[in-house]
Amino acid sequence: MCNLYSNTMPPAAMRQLFAVDAQHDQLGNAEPLPAIFPKGTAPVVALNDDGDRALWKTHWGFVLPQVSKKTGDPIQPKAVNNARDDKLQTSSFWKKSFVERRCLIPATSFCEAKGRNPATYVWFGVNGEDARPPFALAGVWRAFNGNYGGEHCDLITSSMITTTPNELVGDTHPDRMPAILHPEDYEEWLTSEPEVAFKLIRPFPTEKMVIYQSGEGLKSDWGDL
Repeated sequence: MCNLYSNTMPPAAMRQLFAVDAQHDQLGNAEPLPAIFPKGTAPVVALNDDGDRALWKTHWGFVLPQVSKKTGDPIQPKAVNNARDDKLQTSSFWKKSFVERRCLIPATSFCEAKGRNPATYVWFGVNGEDARPPFALAGVWRAFNGNYGGEHCDLITSSMITTTPNELVGDTHPDRMPAILHPEDYEEWLTSEPEVAFKLIRPFPTEKMVIYQSGEGLKSDWGDL
C-alpha cells in the first residue's frame, strides 16, 4: 500500500498535461506538495457533471464511519486511502465509485517504507527527461457529508488504486504498489466501461521506473523534514 506521495506540479502544468480547461481548475494558486499523507489535500483530475475534465482538491482517503467496540457510539471515522484492485468489483465500499467515479491522481513520485525503527523510505518515479517527470495514478472519488474530526464536513474524497508490484517496487513492498496509468490510457480510464477500465490496472513496467532517493527520515520528496 502507499501512504505517502508527492505532486510538485503547479496547476498550470497539470492543466496542460491532463488537458483541463482553466475554467475547470479549482486549485487556485496551489503550492507544490512534496509530501502528501492520508487525510491531506490531494489534487485529482475528474469529470464534472458536464463530462469535462476538471481539477479538484480532494481529501486523500474515503471516509469510513466507525463505532466504538465497547460502547457502540460513533468515533472518529477512518480515512481509507488505498483501494485494492481485487476488491474494486466486489466490495460495496468501492464498487460504485469504480463504476461511476474514476479519476486521475497527478503525482511526481511515491514512497514506500521498508523495515522499522528506523524505516528506510524509498521514493519511486518514472523515467523521463525532467528531474521528476509527472505521471498519473489510477484513482476513484466520492463525496462525503457528515461529522468528521468533530465538525460537520462537506468533502470530495479520493483513493488511489493499488495492484501487484513490479520487481523494482516489490523489493521494498512485496505486496502492493500504486497503479500508474500510461498517458494513452487517461481518457479510457475516465470514460470507458468498468470492464475496459479494469484491464488498465496492472504493474507499471520496471524498466520505465526509477528510484530517486532512499534513506532514513526521507518523508518528503525534497529530502529530510
